[in-house]
Amino acid sequence: MEPTATVLDLNQLRRSCSSCALHELCLPAGIGADDLNRLDATVKDKRMLDRGAMLYREGDKFDALYVVRSGSLKSFVQNEAGDMQILAFHLPGEIIGFDALASNQHVSQAEALERSSICELPYAHLQRVTSEVPALHRQLMRVISREVVEEHRHLMVMGRQQAQEQMATFLKSLANRYQRLQRDGAALNLSMSRYDIANYLGLVVETVSRLFSRMEEMGVLEVNRKSVRILRPDLLAGLCRADTMSKQKDAS
Repeated sequence: MEPTATVLDLNQLRRSCSSCALHELCLPAGIGADDLNRLDATVKDKRMLDRGAMLYREGDKFDALYVVRSGSLKSFVQNEAGDMQILAFHLPGEIIGFDALASNQHVSQAEALERSSICELPYAHLQRVTSEVPALHRQLMRVISREVVEEHRHLMVMGRQQAQEQMATFLKSLANRYQRLQRDGAALNLSMSRYDIANYLGLVVETVSRLFSRMEEMGVLEVNRKSVRILRPDLLAGLCRADTMSKQKDAS
């Protein structure tokens, strides 16, 4: 009889990751002690970033992937005039740094939104381990694929005309990510500023503030500065589909 597969979570590692929520690299695989040691050896001790500190900048050489152990970050690009476009927000347990895989240097920048702890995965070491532990390689490919899907979804949201649908989709996506990382999807901590949210969605900050107020009046949310509680996930899901449904009605 084949041995029962075990679930390897990186919080089993013996280093400072003993209390870390690295759910992105939980591996549904039969992992022996030797493989655990190999994976353990790839994880460097955590590093701390104060709010506003840079994890990497555009043009920096690619040496490692990073896992957000605690706190949160934003990744963005900036033109010569200094205009910023935020690409993504990164939560505890999520991996960051995939932008450099193609060219071996980062094409975006990553900045801490709050005091954050980062685990470093040196890529050369990680490649050696993935060649020896196929389950780890498959999981990394899944994570990279999901990053691509998220980018496509963001482009779709940016192209929609209804600001309310953009905001609702952003909040629902954030709630889904919380749940995937085994956190309460109804209680969101928005470490990013209203300006950051507006930039990410292609809106103006006044519109973002107005939408929060409107959704609160509708009974969808309860907003207390950076804390947002989703009271009616069904109504929030309906707002995500509102623009699509109205377009279908117009076409019929």
